[in-house]
Amino acid sequence: MNQSISHKIFFPNPPQMVWDYLTIDKMIEQWLMPNNFLPILGYDFEFRTNPLPQLDFDGIIYCKIVEILPYKKLSYSWKSGPGNGDIAIDSIVVWTLIEKDGGTELCIDHSGFKEMEHFNMFSALNNGWLKNMQKVYSLINDQKQ
Repeated sequence: MNQSISHKIFFPNPPQMVWDYLTIDKMIEQWLMPNNFLPILGYDFEFRTNPLPQLDFDGIIYCKIVEILPYKKLSYSWKSGPGNGDIAIDSIVVWTLIEKDGGTELCIDHSGFKEMEHFNMFSALNNGWLKNMQKVYSLINDQKQ
């Protein structure tokens, strides 16, 4: 299984507004999870949440920024596992922002899933990313009202 997760959603907002929700730690926490993110190439950071032993997940996602083009593209590694330094999933998340008439198309591509044994985590992330993109949409557009 060499699968990737891909979703797109259109925001009636400029790229800068969407970008902030991808790159400011307190804003990321509103739609994803607690983190120590800084938008610096090569920066190591973590997302933290509750462990899910049934998915071989200790609650920590280890990341490193591998590409950053302000208001256009953000890529980082996404590694997780059952704990004790074991990494079961070694993947890459790529966010792309495309300015379009009247707004921004936000695309995610989360790739690098190779093991069938991680199918449950793949499914959870596939559903989760789409829901989280919709949360960002609500956060941005609810604040405008």
